[in-house]
Amino acid sequence: MFEMKLFPGGIHPLEGANGKAVNGLNPIRVLEAPPRVIIPLQQHIGAPAKAVVAPGDHVRIGQKIGEAGGFVSAAVHASVSGTVHAVQDAMLANGTMVPAVLIDNDYQEEWVDLHPSDHPETLSAAELQQIVRDAGIVGLGGATFPTAVKLAPSGGRKIEKLIINGAECEPYLTADHRLMLEKAADIIDGIRLMMQALEVDEAQIGVENNKQDAIDILSAEAKKVDGIRVVGLPVRYPQGGEKQLVFALTHRQVPNGGLPLDVGCVVCNVGTVYAIDRAIREGRPLVERITTVGGLVNNPGNFLVRIGTPIDHLIDACGGLQPRVRQFIYGGPMMGMAIARFDIPVTKGCSGLVAMSEKAMEPEESPCIKCGSCRFACPMKLFPSRIDAFTRHNRLEEAEKLGVMNCIECGCCTFVCPAKRSLTQSMRTAKNGIQRKRRRDAARKAQEEARAAQEEAAKKAQEAAEKEPEKTGKEAG
Repeated sequence: MFEMKLFPGGIHPLEGANGKAVNGLNPIRVLEAPPRVIIPLQQHIGAPAKAVVAPGDHVRIGQKIGEAGGFVSAAVHASVSGTVHAVQDAMLANGTMVPAVLIDNDYQEEWVDLHPSDHPETLSAAELQQIVRDAGIVGLGGATFPTAVKLAPSGGRKIEKLIINGAECEPYLTADHRLMLEKAADIIDGIRLMMQALEVDEAQIGVENNKQDAIDILSAEAKKVDGIRVVGLPVRYPQGGEKQLVFALTHRQVPNGGLPLDVGCVVCNVGTVYAIDRAIREGRPLVERITTVGGLVNNPGNFLVRIGTPIDHLIDACGGLQPRVRQFIYGGPMMGMAIARFDIPVTKGCSGLVAMSEKAMEPEESPCIKCGSCRFACPMKLFPSRIDAFTRHNRLEEAEKLGVMNCIECGCCTFVCPAKRSLTQSMRTAKNGIQRKRRRDAARKAQEEARAAQEEAAKKAQEAAEKEPEKTGKEAG
């Protein structure tokens, strides 16, 4: 009998007065495409895509407008038909400016020619992987790692298990829950195709047991396919974290600084699996996703949204914000980012938008009382308050020694802190500072190596020049 193992730490955040803001009873609503979409070329971990269209070009839905910029990258496709208005910088939710393709919608809904696979069971693993790469699919749970890279592990590492994340542990967000209820058969089919692409015989779907209806319908569909099992998980945040999910379902512990690949596992979100199924069965690239809009909006719900849709278009579809809104979160309330403008587009990794009241906003910080609550709550066994102290004094080497790079930025430490310290933000600041230093060190090392190579080449050239007169004299003699 399988014994469920809980990951260390974790919390039980509140989900509002009425539990989940949008429950499984609300069907997915198809959102009308906006007049103009803003499609960033950087919607994934890795190298940004490179624009392959120019202002004035006519594009169709599903047409590639951004070519993957490397192996760890993802293609980007038009989500509406119309005319390219501009290729210019646009702001993401994290405040960075990235190149984006702006398309004016002609409302003709004209698609590119699609090439579905009528018999995908006859395709090789490499052919399935290429379809996923061409479709621009990334992790839709929020991590946005290019999925094709997961399907082609490097270094000869053997994949033994496929883990599907249906936990959806973030408060308020229910996009995955509703997707599992409406598209269970497609999700199971996508898992079977992923198993074929990975050449594995076993897959497990982890779903928190507050979604029993989803567990039941997925279990019924899973019985039709060998090797797929649905497992109910305790309700505990961050149950949907890759390392936490792998530990709960397989008892394998991903090493610090490592990936699920290191313990023979690949983890994918249910939304990603559904996108894979559509890419293979229907030939559709990733041009839309399901996004929860919850909290203090007049008509919350789950929406099927075109990639690049400005947030204000979604807010209008929900009947606007309630007067009590004081903070708007891009993502979930635990790991999302507060934003102050609504022209930011929905990207591939946007699983939700939440409007919060003044009570939900972070109060003013006070000094650390050294209670240790953050240490007990951290699922990665870190000591956030000590890392926070080093970060605030710009002592990043000490923060790195304490393992800050292993932080998954889940927000548990900030949630439990009685002093209301911005611990998660400190962790992000330290990680960004360490990464910048690593890039500077790498650039400096490359420059030094190039300078040394030039000096060596000059030295050899000089030695050759000095020997040339000697050789000429001997020949003359």
